[in-house]
Amino acid sequence: MNRRPHILWADDEIDLLRPHMIFLKEKGYEVTGVNSGIEALEQVEAFNFDVVFLDENMPGIHGIETLQRIKAKRPDLPVIMITKSEEEHIMEEAIGSKISDYLIKPVNPNQILLAVKKILDNRRLQGEQAQSTYMREFRELAMRLGGGMDADEWAEVYQRLMHWHVTLGESGDRSMLEILETQHAEANHQFARFVEAHYEDWMTGRSDAPMLSHRLLPEWLPDVLKGAGERPVFIVVIDNLRWDQWRAIAPLLRDAWHIAEERSYFSMLPTATQYARNALFAGMTPSDIERLMPSCWIPESAEGSKNAHEETLQRALFERMGIEGRSSYHKITNLQAGKRLVDKFHELKGQRICTVVYNFVDMLSHARSEMEVIKELADDEAAYRSLTTSWFAHSPVKEMMDLMAEMGARMVLTTDHGTMRVDQPVEVRGDRETNNNLRYKVGKNLGYHAEEVMEIRHPERVGLPKPNVSSTYIFAKSRDFLVYPNNHAKYVKTFRDTFQHGGVSLEEMIIPWVVLDPK
Repeated sequence: MNRRPHILWADDEIDLLRPHMIFLKEKGYEVTGVNSGIEALEQVEAFNFDVVFLDENMPGIHGIETLQRIKAKRPDLPVIMITKSEEEHIMEEAIGSKISDYLIKPVNPNQILLAVKKILDNRRLQGEQAQSTYMREFRELAMRLGGGMDADEWAEVYQRLMHWHVTLGESGDRSMLEILETQHAEANHQFARFVEAHYEDWMTGRSDAPMLSHRLLPEWLPDVLKGAGERPVFIVVIDNLRWDQWRAIAPLLRDAWHIAEERSYFSMLPTATQYARNALFAGMTPSDIERLMPSCWIPESAEGSKNAHEETLQRALFERMGIEGRSSYHKITNLQAGKRLVDKFHELKGQRICTVVYNFVDMLSHARSEMEVIKELADDEAAYRSLTTSWFAHSPVKEMMDLMAEMGARMVLTTDHGTMRVDQPVEVRGDRETNNNLRYKVGKNLGYHAEEVMEIRHPERVGLPKPNVSSTYIFAKSRDFLVYPNNHAKYVKTFRDTFQHGGVSLEEMIIPWVVLDPK
């Protein structure tokens, strides 16, 4: 049997409110009435109430003080303030103490009932509405997945799916989330087929292509600079930032920024930092970097960082684009480096373009693979979003963004690729020269089943370096990850349900480009 919601009502004229209390009981609520703030505090200490009605003007401990003491004991307990006065300072003090709602006397029973329902039934009603709306959209999405879509339509479908993950996740309905996850899996299956069919044409210019990594800054940055006028422009690249993670942190920027433009672009393959981010900053494909700026391309087989020359690549790109004025590049790989940049932020004043690369989300995804505590904190996409939001709210990059807004700068927030939670192992074979990424492999003696992966047998056609004459690239699709037959069980146990990147999925390839102006 479900527990009836329990209301505490504190008013020094509680006897006059008996008809209202009887009305609420008839509507299915338990109601306890008390005459003072002291009694209210005693009741809150002794019983588990769902909502409190609190008279603002009581003798002894007045309403505001009672409210503050209740919140000290039960910060999440909803409190509705009832007052005879509409004086602004009273309302400001009550709202500052985090009331859930307020009513002006005299109140009628229907006002009281509506206030209770708005608080206690809001989540349930919103959840029911979300479920109903998604089921209508489910059919529309299913029809679109069954037909031919272009790249822009795929980006729109992906954003809708991510919207429903967030919305239904908040409703807490597991059965609806399972339906959504099944539809999302089908979408990723169809998306992989779409990319396989069109990727070479995109990279060779034989068909209309979505915006891709190597064309992003040459084609979209000029309009950003033009819109900024004389203001400085900051390009903030948060590595590994998925579309849903951007939407999760966006509310934290609303006080200081408004969104001037929000678009998505496609990460090139492999959706890995060495390829996608180098291409982003160079304005060239990886094979062109290797050919034209060989000292800036570090091959797969080499030791050390594969992204050690991003600043050089970007400086050369800006020279080709004819961008004038001072520019700088900053890569943040740990908390201390982020704090140091915040401390010397004033030194960036007067620059035309300042680029900040922040590696936290990438580190988070790798840490999740290696640390049990991170796995427990982010055991699914919803928790992963939550952890990202918590990090961002307290991070140096958020501090930097606040300072950018105070400076009056224009900001571009983007990323190089997303990430995918993997759960299906696919066996491949390779020699000692084969790279160790779980979502793509490149080598000359790869063994695999062609139907299980996306293969590129002619890397030069899609802008990829060719380490050997017979080199082939293969990419995991959807939620697959690539494992070797030896140590199969160990690899599966270690990496199943971890976040990886490098392959073909909506999450990895369709990523945000957001232009923001200060309020």
